[in-house]
Amino acid sequence: MKFSFFPRAAFLQFQIQPGDLQANLATVKQLIAKLDPEDGTVLMLPELWSSGFDYPGIVDHARHTPSILADIMEIAGSRNIVIAGSLPEAGEGEPDLLYNTLFVTGPKGVVGKFQKQHLFTYWQEEKYFQPGNYCRPVQTSWGMVGGLVCYDVRFPEIARDQVSNGADLLLVSAQWPAARLDHWRSLLQARAIENQVFVVACNACGRTGETEMAGHSMILAPDGTILVEAGKEQDVFCADLDGGIMGLVRGRFSTAGERPRAIRDETKIVSLDQLLPRISAIRKQGGKIAFTNGCFDILHSGHAAYLEKARQTSDCLIVGLNSDKSVRSIKGTGRPVNSEMERARVLAGLGCVDFVVLFGEDTPQRLIRDILPDVLVKGADWQEENIVGAPEVKSAGGKVVRIPFEHAVSTTEVISRVMNTARKNNC
Repeated sequence: MKFSFFPRAAFLQFQIQPGDLQANLATVKQLIAKLDPEDGTVLMLPELWSSGFDYPGIVDHARHTPSILADIMEIAGSRNIVIAGSLPEAGEGEPDLLYNTLFVTGPKGVVGKFQKQHLFTYWQEEKYFQPGNYCRPVQTSWGMVGGLVCYDVRFPEIARDQVSNGADLLLVSAQWPAARLDHWRSLLQARAIENQVFVVACNACGRTGETEMAGHSMILAPDGTILVEAGKEQDVFCADLDGGIMGLVRGRFSTAGERPRAIRDETKIVSLDQLLPRISAIRKQGGKIAFTNGCFDILHSGHAAYLEKARQTSDCLIVGLNSDKSVRSIKGTGRPVNSEMERARVLAGLGCVDFVVLFGEDTPQRLIRDILPDVLVKGADWQEENIVGAPEVKSAGGKVVRIPFEHAVSTTEVISRVMNTARKNNC
């Protein structure tokens, strides 16, 4: 196995001064000069390294991110290196919509970025940032890299997906507290071992407000060996990355390449009695439940996009599916085209759907009352006052989310096109 690879990696571990962009940038420049990295080095910086978690000023700090990146690009260009670290980013066209974004900057500018997907509610991140969308690995001149921002390290599926899509190196930008240092070390080793990749993880150090940061930035080999590790003080480290080690590790057995899918999708189709204890367990773990409903007679692209967005509102998506009797009551004797179990099986095959439960009434009122979802999802063409179950969900502390359809297509239109085609072909 041959890998195109960075010759070496480094990190700059330092104490971030909250809100002081110029001081933090000056520290980065000073530490880079001290390290004097060689050509081809990938250099990691901590999470939100320019501003820290300075929430009162975070919108303004995001406005300065382009100029910060311009300075970083100049350094990367002058030294022919790649520099990566997270910064506050304003959404395109929506300056008040912020993301915690790991930027990967090369000699010619930003080559890619990774938005933090899991926000740390214990630090109230969700009040100031939006969760990012899944990002594929970034191609650089020296190799393909994946990226994680702090809390993302606790979710192995993110790293797994990026490695499955070609990342040979995982970059981690963090502000991880000293109180959970043992977790930091264990999780980083696990991400390296299970994916058989190099990991370069840079953490902040020193005190931020009342929180002591752990430091202990490190570079790990694909077998989990810690190549270099900082202490709890400001420091810089560099390590050579030998692509041959990855080839050797994966040559014995390749967990990175094994992608079996053990789940049987039909097990997502459940009765209400089967569903309730399962969502109770999810809630005990702190998970949020979303619910939507429909006939889903002929599943089309509009349905798929809608259900993906519905799933993004919570940690679990339940789809209430009208039974055949219910569909006939609503749409007439010519429907449904597909039987209830055929429709349920197709829905269960979607990765964004966690459970499918049938109901025989014209509306899902009974289901919603029994489930009491945290989020009730419906199409944006429905006014909230007309959405069945909305009062019950809101009175229980939940919310209603209305999602617009991205694709101008409907089941009726699909059936009409099929019929017209059949007539034209004399079928």
